[in-house]
This record gives sequence, structure tokens and C-alpha cells, in this order.
Amino acid sequence: MRILIRVVVGVVALAVIFVAVTFGASEFGGEIVTLETSDAEGGTAETRLWVIDHGGAVWLRAGVPTSGWLIRIEQNDAVRVTRANQARRYRAVPVYDPAVRDAVHRGMLRKYGWAEQLIATVRDGSQSVPVRLDPENAS
Repeated sequence: MRILIRVVVGVVALAVIFVAVTFGASEFGGEIVTLETSDAEGGTAETRLWVIDHGGAVWLRAGVPTSGWLIRIEQNDAVRVTRANQARRYRAVPVYDPAVRDAVHRGMLRKYGWAEQLIATVRDGSQSVPVRLDPENAS
């Protein structure tokens, strides 16, 4: 019985360590922006995300299509992003094209390196949704 308890405690400890390292990688692995979204009722939420510049645009990525911030964008695409202490308004455009998704994954890997590799071990990249940020004043 003692051996079983030690095994269970060891597995739980490893899981906790993995979650802590994954969180640390996402928070301290590179540039993070703050995305402010609004829901259909007018409530707002802030989400900290990685960002890349690719193909002349700014990109975010939802790990899964059910991410709360992505759902709010689908309800209201007007967002505010704070990057390098500067806030700017955008229209957020989810892009459901696998080629774009793969390009954004590659961009995230180039920019965030080991942290992206670690995060990629716990998500299904085929479910990710890249989101292009178009400046609000663009036509």
C-alpha cells in the first residue's frame, strides 16, 4: 500500500510541476500582450497572449476554438491590445485556413522557441485558430 501511495504522490507531484513549468513558459517565454474583448452584453475581459508579426499583420492564436476570448471576438470583433505599454484598437479576424494556422505556428515557434515547443506538447495544433488584428482605422 505504501508503494502505491508513493507512486500516486509522485505522479501528482510531476503533474503539478509540469503545469507550473507550462504556466511559466507561457508567461515568461517572451513578448506578451493584453487583449481586451467585450461580450454581447457589454462585459469586458482581459487576456494575456503571445503575439507575432507575420505577413505585414499582427497575429494572436487561440489554442482551441472554445477559448473564451475567441468566442467574445466572434460576438464583437472590436478589441483593444496593449503591446509594449501602448494600447491600440483593432478589428480581430479569426482565420480558419490551415495554411495560415501553420504559418502562425511556425512564427510562434521562431519567436518563442522552447516555450512554444513545451506548450505544443499539451495542445492539438490542428485545433488552434489564428486571429489577425486589423487596425481599427484601416478600410
